[in-house]
Amino acid sequence: MDFSRRVVIDGSELDWMASPSGGVLRKPLARELAERGHATSLVRYQPGSRFPRHEHPLGEEILVLDGIFSDETGDYGPGTYLRNPPGSAHTPFSAGGCTLFVKLHQFNPGDSTVVRIDTANETWRPGIGGLEVMPLHAFETENVALVKWPAGEKFQPHRHYGGEEIFVLSGVFRDEHGVYPAGTWIRSPHLSQHHPWVETKTVIWVKTGHLS
Repeated sequence: MDFSRRVVIDGSELDWMASPSGGVLRKPLARELAERGHATSLVRYQPGSRFPRHEHPLGEEILVLDGIFSDETGDYGPGTYLRNPPGSAHTPFSAGGCTLFVKLHQFNPGDSTVVRIDTANETWRPGIGGLEVMPLHAFETENVALVKWPAGEKFQPHRHYGGEEIFVLSGVFRDEHGVYPAGTWIRSPHLSQHHPWVETKTVIWVKTGHLS
């Protein structure tokens, strides 16, 4: 929870832990309090499991990594990006099981947009160099996107005003600080800098501008 420090966690090296709801497991990456407040986690719903109805005082952000995630609003397959704004509530479940990347209690209170994006059917836009970008959300200084890196791509050295978070979805992301395989979560503080590149095709989820 010290946002002034760089954090790197390879989620594949963590054990799944039980949650208060049977059949729902998680791997905490950042957590303010045991069952409330700021949290970033990997979450796994075993087939047929569900979580009791609950509210999101400061929002919930979800990226479906595999399987089908469901609630009263619909069924969401792999690659779906969801934002449930502050004050929303739902009763989530998964008939066949699923794995999620989840961020709780981290919205700006004024960010009230409901987001449902099936990234598997969205168009990639040209980015800098050979990168392709899929914007997912923006509010004030916060920006969220998927970024696709072609094999051998090197990006310019840059500084993160307001910090940066990355979750590696596929391939291997690299910079001068280390090597990050799929499943790795990286949080870099305000005004940090790096010079990233890849050797193989790589896709990352990235959020910037929210940690100042």
